[in-house]
Amino acid sequence: MLTMTKECIETAKEVLEIEAKSIIDLKNRLGKELEDAVELLYNCKGRVIVTGMGKSGHIGRKIAATLSSTGTPAYFLHPAESTHGDSGILTREDVVIAISNSGETLELMNLLPLIKRFSVPLISITGKLDSTLAKTGDVVLNIAVEKEACPLGKAPTASTTVTLALGDALAICLLKKRGFSEEDFLLYHPSGALGKKKLIKVSDLMISGERLPIISQEESFLEVVEYISEKRLGCAVLTDENGIMQGVLTDGDIRRILLAHHHVENLVAKNVMTKNPKTVSAESIATKALAIMEKYSITSLAVVDNDNRPVGLIHVHDLLKEGVA
Repeated sequence: MLTMTKECIETAKEVLEIEAKSIIDLKNRLGKELEDAVELLYNCKGRVIVTGMGKSGHIGRKIAATLSSTGTPAYFLHPAESTHGDSGILTREDVVIAISNSGETLELMNLLPLIKRFSVPLISITGKLDSTLAKTGDVVLNIAVEKEACPLGKAPTASTTVTLALGDALAICLLKKRGFSEEDFLLYHPSGALGKKKLIKVSDLMISGERLPIISQEESFLEVVEYISEKRLGCAVLTDENGIMQGVLTDGDIRRILLAHHHVENLVAKNVMTKNPKTVSAESIATKALAIMEKYSITSLAVVDNDNRPVGLIHVHDLLKEGVA
């Protein structure tokens, strides 16, 4: 049993080494073809149609899903079903990504005439650059591997890993080219943990109105301390005569000030407050506010408008209670 366990671990390591090397080889040969593929996909006025048979088809479905969730509408077309009516999904505005390691998969070969008849741009992903699929493609992306991880050399392993990684690379290149933001990503994931927790905006959770602890920076330190105690939020936002935020005073600031000054009766708030504190806008997603708090080890943020006027306050406890993490 011990020997078998060792053999399993060694086999697993060998598989990972083969597949890791295959990805590195792919990385080292990337060039203009990738740029051309990204341009075709970026300028596509329709949808990206991904097709592939067998294991390539499974990888193709994942690539289509990743493209769709990162801002590039994509669908998977089963090549065998395409010749029985499903090819009606294809329009002249689309771009096709066809995947076949051999480049000679029969079901794909039956689909190629339709792609060409529609003059639809074709991105061929194949491991054989002299194959029919490679010769037909407008752009050819080479997924050739030195060997499969399967000791029989039969089961697609390294080649499918490389194809999946290439699909991820295309999707992320397009994401960056489109300026696809975190907010955009979350809009495509309205359900589950991604949507329910992270689509919450700061405005949904912030304290506002009469509860908002705003006080003039010209008040005395002791008056602000009393005000903070009254509001029971652990801080106060200090503004100038025009209502523009100038700083904050927190429970932590109060402790530090008391330790630094033996006499606080004559202290003015503006002289001891924290100036230029971190802030957030009401339209920001709540996870952004939490990220700022975690980065700077603070428990609350003033919410300001475009003129730096305070409109709210958001506390880490409210974020955690809502499940934003």
